[in-house]
Amino acid sequence: MKPELLSEEGVQQQMTALPGWQIESRELVKEFRFASYLAGIEFVRHVAVLAEAMNHHPDLVVGWRKVTVRLSTHSAGGLTRLDFELAGQITAVESTPAALT
Repeated sequence: MKPELLSEEGVQQQMTALPGWQIESRELVKEFRFASYLAGIEFVRHVAVLAEAMNHHPDLVVGWRKVTVRLSTHSAGGLTRLDFELAGQITAVESTPAALT
């Protein structure tokens, strides 16, 4: 059963809990910055573990000391609760420096 799309109001309510995230073309997007390239790679590893556990996989773009995360529920054609749940978990990883060492 595919997840339900959130209404515009539902999306806006969810956004209040996600500082720094933006909506671009039906995707949740955030660029994370790191002190080193390897810290960004370690962040990607943590995100991959979370994504695999949820069976909900973001698009990740790795650059020099930065990682861009894009979330959308492709099967639903936009944003669902899954996107916001994973974004919250990713934000928690970012705010836990010990997780990135």
